Amino acid sequence: MGMNKNTVLAWATFIMIIVGLSLILLGAVRYKDVAGWGFAAVGIGFFAIAWVFNALKGRV
Repeated sequence: MGMNKNTVLAWATFIMIIVGLSLILLGAVRYKDVAGWGFAAVGIGFFAIAWVFNALKGRV
């Protein structure tokens, strides 16, 4: 099974969404103080990068 560039970008998008969700949930559930805001902000950053990866599919 060969993976082309679009398949790699799709997998990277999927993994980044999972990591972003886990960081947001970690910030919301585990850390209820100021550190939770940092985890949530990094999770939203992962969503932004995953969005860029998704937009690049088909163009690379």
